[in-house]
Amino acid sequence: MKRSGFTLIELSIVLIIIGLIIGGVMKGKDLIASASQKKIYNTWVKQWQVTANEYQDRTGAILGDGTTNGGTTTENGLVDNFYADTTGSIPTALDSVGLDLPVSNITGTNGAKYRIKGKYTTQLTRLYFYTVGGVNYLRFIYLPTDVAIAFDKMTDGTIDAAGGSFKLLGATAGATPTPWGNAKTTTRVQALLEL
Repeated sequence: MKRSGFTLIELSIVLIIIGLIIGGVMKGKDLIASASQKKIYNTWVKQWQVTANEYQDRTGAILGDGTTNGGTTTENGLVDNFYADTTGSIPTALDSVGLDLPVSNITGTNGAKYRIKGKYTTQLTRLYFYTVGGVNYLRFIYLPTDVAIAFDKMTDGTIDAAGGSFKLLGATAGATPTPWGNAKTTTRVQALLEL
């Protein structure tokens, strides 16, 4: 007797192989997204922090504090609150001590804007020099929430929206880690990186 078609075992093996291929593709997409986030963090976010600290090491002054240091008002030991792309003083201050602007994927913004693709949204993130409670920060405005969570883990080694050097604007530290929120429903946030 001649048989035609596939056996149940053969069909099961084909379905398993298809499932493994789909799983590999999905994992590959996650790896690509993670690599992209690490690149942005290292070449833009972290580089701004390093540049500001290097400026302070070379000059004894705080980048963004007073017009001499790229800010907008008089020196007082705290950064002036301003968008980094609205003043031409930051590039001048950095250039005066031999420092370069961090790299951005948006030209003509003094390195202060970056188009960042998250899982649920793509945002044009802006850098803002910011002081609150006597602490100097770099404030990242319109950062995709899932990317902010990844940056928090890269900076602090843990995910806590209110603790560590990288945090959610307005979050209050508590005894337990504070969640960042649902990246699907709150697709963008404002985050702070302490200088």
